[in-house]
Amino acid sequence: MRLNEQIRVPTVRLVRDGEQLGVVSIEEAQKIAEDANLDLVEIAPNAEPPVVRVMDYGKFKYEQSKRDREARRGSKQVELREVRMRVKIGKHDRDFKIRSARKLLGAGDKVKVSVMFRAREITHPEVARELLDGFASELEDVASVERRPGLEGRFMSMTLDPSKKTRPAPPKVEPTAKQAEPAADQAAPAVLTAEPIVETVVEPAVAPVEPAAEQPETEQPTEAATESTGSA
Repeated sequence: MRLNEQIRVPTVRLVRDGEQLGVVSIEEAQKIAEDANLDLVEIAPNAEPPVVRVMDYGKFKYEQSKRDREARRGSKQVELREVRMRVKIGKHDRDFKIRSARKLLGAGDKVKVSVMFRAREITHPEVARELLDGFASELEDVASVERRPGLEGRFMSMTLDPSKKTRPAPPKVEPTAKQAEPAADQAAPAVLTAEPIVETVVEPAVAPVEPAAEQPETEQPTEAATESTGSA
């Protein structure tokens, strides 16, 4: 960003207090800035002609740095912290290292866990790998492994990331047994209301059968009369 005498073009498009003053010579633009005791700042050097603004450059830089500080204050800077241990670490010391790593992960920082080899211990890297895998399993509730264990000189290291922590799956809800009880209660009244409907249908169907059974008795006098007529 060029200022004042650093701007070396014949003409510029001048802006002041948000108002465009048009295309003027660079000498005229610099004179306007000097008369106002302000700076001439080039804000669009690639435009044709370049755009310059009359402003207090010192105040502009101060306000910009203030905004940057407030933005940094609102955001958490993730740091990489390191926890070191040896291959032949005791259980008490290992538990202390795990608690320290858990505290750092809880603060939102990444943690690099390193195992240091001494003398001929480096000929058995599987011991350090097993130690790191156990370390990661103890912290799997708050972090996940971002970088798997690998050799770095006389160290074997891995990186744990709290932003990728594994959350336990929520317990499964099985409301089937509870929902079945009200369903059965609701079905019971439907069966009870159906019983009187069956009884009312059956009773009229039985009644007309009785007069049909008396029909043969009315035919007996006719047969007797026929016999008497034949004998006569």
